[in-house]
Amino acid sequence: MKIKLLAASVLSLSFLVSTTTLAQTAPDYDALIKQAHQKYKNNNDGKVADYIPALATYSPQNFAITIATVDGKIYQTGDVKKAFPMESLSKVFTMALAMEQHGPKEVLDKLGANATGLPFNSGLAVELTKGAPENPLVNAGAMSTVSLVEAKDKTDRWNKILNNLNAWADASLTVNEPVFKSEMDTNQHNQALAQLMESYNSFYGDTREAVEIYTRQCSVDVTTEQLAKMGAVLANNGKSPYTGKQLLNEKYVPQVLAEMAIAGLYDGSGKWLYTVGLPAKSGVGGGMVAVVPGKYAIAVYSPPLDSAGNSVRAQQTIEYVAQATQSNLFLAK
Repeated sequence: MKIKLLAASVLSLSFLVSTTTLAQTAPDYDALIKQAHQKYKNNNDGKVADYIPALATYSPQNFAITIATVDGKIYQTGDVKKAFPMESLSKVFTMALAMEQHGPKEVLDKLGANATGLPFNSGLAVELTKGAPENPLVNAGAMSTVSLVEAKDKTDRWNKILNNLNAWADASLTVNEPVFKSEMDTNQHNQALAQLMESYNSFYGDTREAVEIYTRQCSVDVTTEQLAKMGAVLANNGKSPYTGKQLLNEKYVPQVLAEMAIAGLYDGSGKWLYTVGLPAKSGVGGGMVAVVPGKYAIAVYSPPLDSAGNSVRAQQTIEYVAQATQSNLFLAK
């Protein structure tokens, strides 16, 4: 009897120690993002994008952080109610739609998976490779991605892209019409890139249509909560932790994350992967999302950008949280 009692006591003590240890090691996401917000809110480095006039109207003081976990929890701080244009963040999810339709081999063959080492809107990058697809996260590749989406016509293509964004965000997203108009008035460079890609047979539809739809998807507004939920789908093997829907074939998630790691921060992608070790994507509207597979996604909004077009505060915040949670994918677990 005494032996049984002793064994039960040992088991109880073991359980208590293990649960206490777990509680001690589980990240306090709420505290971490509040610490990061406090740490970086007064950093005034960077410049708000002004080559698209409508983006220049956003306050450089805007700063929001959201973490969305694979078990459906949300942690937020800062200006989380403020929406911002997705811009290049949208490229990830349209790429995922094209991959769902065509599979990773066709995406690799037609859109590529190599870093250009040049700015995100570089025409030189297209010329140097004679139009060979580099990746779907720079402008030329992203417009090719739009043209690759299977659809009956222009309206159907746009509806499929928007509905896909809505499903990932668990929300009904809308186009910011002033931003869309501003971008359409100033997108001559993108029009030229699309025609250059077509001249090398690396475009898969009408260039004018694709450029317009691409510009429209970039002008879709999101909040950090919606963006973090979108990232959480990738963290959760393609299944939304919020709706339970499988939005991307589980087998294709590694390829999407690989594309983000290769070119998610444009010509700053190598340095980012070297120092932080997480797949991420930025947008010139000031948004950024990073994914920790199996754990969480973190979205940050702060308009001032570095010279490569990536939010300064967002990079600092995500690096801070990633280090605190030991989330670098190259760390031995």
